[in-house]
Amino acid sequence: MRSFMGRDMLSLKDLERNEFFHVLDVAEELEPIARERRNVDLLSEKTLVVAFYQPSTRTRLAHEAAMHRLGGHVTGFADAKMTRAGDFYQESIKDTVKMLEFYGDVIVMRHFQQGAPHEAAKWASIPVINGGDGWGEHPTQILTDLYTVYREKGQIDGLKWLAVGDMRMRTMHSLAYALTQFDCPITFVSPPEMSLTDEFKAELEQYSLDFKEAGHVEEAIADADVILVEPVVQPDYTKSRDERAGDVGLTPANYKITRDLLANKAKSDAILLHSLPRMDEIPPDVDITKWSRYWQEAFNGVVVRMALLALVLGAME
Repeated sequence: MRSFMGRDMLSLKDLERNEFFHVLDVAEELEPIARERRNVDLLSEKTLVVAFYQPSTRTRLAHEAAMHRLGGHVTGFADAKMTRAGDFYQESIKDTVKMLEFYGDVIVMRHFQQGAPHEAAKWASIPVINGGDGWGEHPTQILTDLYTVYREKGQIDGLKWLAVGDMRMRTMHSLAYALTQFDCPITFVSPPEMSLTDEFKAELEQYSLDFKEAGHVEEAIADADVILVEPVVQPDYTKSRDERAGDVGLTPANYKITRDLLANKAKSDAILLHSLPRMDEIPPDVDITKWSRYWQEAFNGVVVRMALLALVLGAME
């Protein structure tokens, strides 16, 4: 297996099956630190640079919390408008990254432009982690989801997945790429205008992913071991900030996961994931049911980022 030290984390297409399991195993080893709310000195001599050109709650703060748990330092920006990268100068990614690499030892970047972290990695002499790039990918979120499933179910292979939401989303792309490395049939449910593109389906067929599509959650939920939901009411991921006002619409019933649907149709031991934030696709009364695991996801998001930071910075092998 290749070493993770110094590697970029840009796309889950770049990971081999055994590397997925290695990340999960390292996360499991480091999990007690977060669970016991301790800070250790594993990365005490390292600094994380956050470069977030789009809003973020969980991804940015989970990376920062992970670095603090491992004793490291954090610098960077969470609003590009407050930097020369987002004001009058509109500084290029190359110029920004060539400066940021002197300020820390690893960069995590979120950007509204698909491929921006890949561009950053071309110019940076330190590892770059993709924190979400436009409609591209979100590798650390899906690693978090896989870890949640692994810890809850004790396995990944053999589980049937149901993915509900906008299939143009970066999380859905990373999910599909990840599952090509496992024996996991998946059903995608989305509005027609948000379905898998022909190009993406052709790519997934080349990877031999076992997938199908359905038009309503009720058609597929009974077989699912893992239900992953994202909103069908989405911001425009090609913008630094979507500031639409007024009613942006509600989620149609075909794409909603309600308490009644879970109770009457879902497996009793199925688990429900959502990277959050949510609109109305999962009503709040689902939160306290036996199916919900999205709060556990939030905790696991810190643990997985701890593992990734420790690996790319060479503190764990």
